[in-house]
Amino acid sequence: MRGEPPVIALTSGEPAGIGPELCAALARDTVGARIVVVGDRALLADCPVVEHVPLEQPALPGRLDPRNARYVLNVLDRAIDGCLKGEFDAMVTAPVQKSVINDAGIPFTGHTEYLQERTHAPHVVMMLVGGGLRVALATTHLALEQVPRAITRESLAATLQVVDGELRKRFHIARPRILVAGLNPHSGESGHLGTEDRDIIAPAVTAAQRAGISASGPLPADTLFVPQRLQGADCVLAMYHDQGLPVLKYASFGQGVNVTLGLPFVRTSVDHGTALDLAGKGVADPGSLRQALRLAVELVS
Repeated sequence: MRGEPPVIALTSGEPAGIGPELCAALARDTVGARIVVVGDRALLADCPVVEHVPLEQPALPGRLDPRNARYVLNVLDRAIDGCLKGEFDAMVTAPVQKSVINDAGIPFTGHTEYLQERTHAPHVVMMLVGGGLRVALATTHLALEQVPRAITRESLAATLQVVDGELRKRFHIARPRILVAGLNPHSGESGHLGTEDRDIIAPAVTAAQRAGISASGPLPADTLFVPQRLQGADCVLAMYHDQGLPVLKYASFGQGVNVTLGLPFVRTSVDHGTALDLAGKGVADPGSLRQALRLAVELVS
């Protein structure tokens, strides 16, 4: 990293949502970095430094327009390219609306997957930070019926390697302790409530331990988040999106941060969506985006 304060690309997200106004609220924040907001200049008139990406169509608060889906991705592409070229030290993303991008005929499941594809990263992991917790996900934006098929020994091994490596590199934890959740109730009850925990998750944890990773599990998810179990742990690896994130969001909603692990640069984001019902009213809380900016600065420093 350069000697002067880091340069952070702040993407403004869905133009009809609260992203542009959150960016405007934080563009002058003192977070120990130079903030460059990426998006249409007309939407971001109150931001001192804007990297202009033109809208496809005029945007109205709260009204989604599929014709601006390509604009949303162009904003992301500009920040990604800038990070890869060294113009930006990190990127922080305001929320996007997945549904309207898909309505425009563009396959899109989320920031995490899009960033992996654009950077050609071998394996990325979504991790939420907040409320004293770090919760990483073995799978991300999948329908629940698809989750068991997506969990393999190979994918879990790669996920544990990324989580362990990034906690060491970015968070400066010398020997991270990772608690691995089971997939089924009671971690499968010795195979009586599903065999994935016995046949896939447990062998993956054993292999990770042999590779020098301090992982334990599979642990029943219903008791994994009790204080006694979490004491001394650095991260929980949940098997699917709604297994781990409800607990973290209960502890920190509005202040949580989404971190993408495994990218060639730092990327953080908010823990909430576009809040179309609040857009344009000046009442949206910038707390999560502020925390995302602060964590990005910390991680690149």
